[in-house]
Amino acid sequence: MKMAALCGDFAELVPLKKQLISVITLCKERGLLHSAKWASELAFALDPLPKDEVPPAPDFTEEDAQDLDALMLAKSYFDLKEYDRAAYFLKGCCSQKAYFLYMYSRYLSGEKKKDDETVDSLGPLEKGQVRNEALRELRVELSKKHIAGELDGFTLYLYGVVLRKLDLLKEAVEVFVEAIHALPLHWGAWLELSNLVTNIEMLKSLSLPDCWIRDFFMAHMYTELQMIKEALQKYQNLIEAGFSKSTYIISQIAVAYHNIRDIDQALALFNELRDQDPYRIDNMDTFSNLLYVKSMKPELSYLAHNLVEIDKYRVETCCVIGNYYSLRSQHEKAALYFQRALKLNPRCLGAWTLMGHEYMEMKNTSAAIQAYRHAIEVNKRDYRAWYGLGQTYEILKMPFYCLYYYRKAHQLRPNDSRMLVALGESYEKLSQQVEAKKCYWRAYSVGDVEKMALLKLAKLHEQLNESDDAAQCYMLYIQDIFSCGEQLEHAEVSTALRYLGQYYFKNKLYDEASLCAQRCCDYNDAREEGKALLRQISQVRDQIETPSADLFAPLSNNNTPVRRVSPLNLISFTP
Repeated sequence: MKMAALCGDFAELVPLKKQLISVITLCKERGLLHSAKWASELAFALDPLPKDEVPPAPDFTEEDAQDLDALMLAKSYFDLKEYDRAAYFLKGCCSQKAYFLYMYSRYLSGEKKKDDETVDSLGPLEKGQVRNEALRELRVELSKKHIAGELDGFTLYLYGVVLRKLDLLKEAVEVFVEAIHALPLHWGAWLELSNLVTNIEMLKSLSLPDCWIRDFFMAHMYTELQMIKEALQKYQNLIEAGFSKSTYIISQIAVAYHNIRDIDQALALFNELRDQDPYRIDNMDTFSNLLYVKSMKPELSYLAHNLVEIDKYRVETCCVIGNYYSLRSQHEKAALYFQRALKLNPRCLGAWTLMGHEYMEMKNTSAAIQAYRHAIEVNKRDYRAWYGLGQTYEILKMPFYCLYYYRKAHQLRPNDSRMLVALGESYEKLSQQVEAKKCYWRAYSVGDVEKMALLKLAKLHEQLNESDDAAQCYMLYIQDIFSCGEQLEHAEVSTALRYLGQYYFKNKLYDEASLCAQRCCDYNDAREEGKALLRQISQVRDQIETPSADLFAPLSNNNTPVRRVSPLNLISFTP
C-alpha cells in the first residue's frame, strides 16, 4: 500500500491521523513492533476520528489471498519467536507481505543465535566478535530483488539493516533513503538512517521526501548532532501544529535539555512525563543520569524500585539500577548491572559508556578503553565515549592519545567548556602553551560550567612569568567564583588572592595588596602568607605613595585576549 505524503505544514490533522492508523496496521502485520508503538503514541496524541473517517483495512491482493493461511500460521510462530519455523512455512510465498516476513524471520533467527552464542561463551566486552551468519545470504538474495526493482518500502528497510550490519554504510544510507521515499511513514527506516548520519553536511546532502514525518526526523537529528537550539525550535513547532499531548515529543525535549546540561528544566519535563505515563520505561535511563548528577539518592532509589516492579529485565531498568549503585560508590555492582543491560541489548549506547565510567572508577583502564570503544562503534557521535577515552589515556600518561580523543569530543561539542579545558590540559602537557591558552580562554568565553578555565589559564601565565596577564585572569576568576552565588568545592580563591597580593605589592599598589592580604586571612591555607604580606606592607607604606596611574598601564604584549579589570573591583565581592 502506497502512503500519500502530507507536506510539513500540518494543515490537516485528520488525514495525518488516518495515515498513522494505516501504518500501525502495516507495521503490526510485519512484526515491526517498535515502529508500530511510535506511530501509536503519536496517533494517541491526536483527537479521535469520527466513525466515518476511520480508514479501511489495507488493500488485499490475489497473492495475499493465496498466501493467507501460510502467513497467519507463520505470523503466530513469529510472535512466539520461533523464527526458523516461521521462515520454513513462508518459503515459496509470493506476496510482498509474506516475502518480507520470510526474510525478516531469517534475519531475526540469525540475530537470536548470535546473541545466544555471545551470552553463553563470552563476556559483554567481546560482543563484537560474534556475527550473524545469515547476513551474507540475505544480502545476496535481497540485492538481486533490489536490482530487479521488486522490493517494497519495508523490504528496502530490511535490506538497509542487513547492509549496515555488514558495515556497508554508504550503500545502507542509499537504501534507507530509497526506503523512506517508498514508505515515508515507517519511522524505523528514518531511525536507522539517523544512526548513519555523521554531521550536518551529510544531513543536508540527503534527498528526503517532502512529508510531515520529515520534521520529526530533523528534530531528532538536530538533537543527535548537538544542535539543541534548532531541535527545540522544531519540537516547539510540532507542539503548536497539534502534537501538544505527545509523550514522545516531551521525552525528546527533556533529552535535548539533558544534552545541554540544563538539568532543572530536564528534570521538570521528566517528572511531567512520569505523571502522564507512570509505567513508561523509555528514556528513564536518561532521567536517572540527571538524578545521578544532582546526587538525588532518594529519588534515584525510588525510580529504580519503581522500574524493577514494572519490568526488571528491561535495558533501561538495569541502567537505572547501575546508576543507583554508582551513586552509592558500589562500582562493582554498578558495572554488573550495566553488563546485564548489554546482555539484553548489545547496542545500548548508554550502558557501554556508563560501564566505561565504572571501570575508570575501579582503575581498570584496559576494560574502560574497551567499553568506550564499543560505545563509539555503536554511535560515533557519542562525545561522552570520546571524552572518556581521553580521560583514560590521561590516567595512562599518554598525552598524544588524550589530545586525539579530546579533539574528537570537542568537534562533537564545540561549546562545551569541559572538552576545551581537557584539550588545554593536553596541550599544556605537550608544551604547546599557545594552543593551551586559546583553549582555556575559549572555555571561559563559552561559559565555563566547572569554573576551572580561568584558574588554569592564570597558572599557565604564572609559569611563563606573564605576571600582568596572570593577575588579570586571577581577578576574573575571583569575580566569576563570587558571582555564581555558590562556593565550589575545588575553588582556589586563596591561590588567586595570594598571587594578586604579591603582584600588587611588587607593583607598589599597597591598598590593593592590603585588601588581598586581608582576604587571604579568611582562608586557612593562605592565612600565614596574608599576615606576612600585611606586615611587609605596613613597613613600607609610609615611605612610598601608591602610583595609581599604573593601575591602567598596558599589560604585556601576550596574545591572550584578556579583558582589563580594575583591581578595585575586588571590594564589591565578598566570599
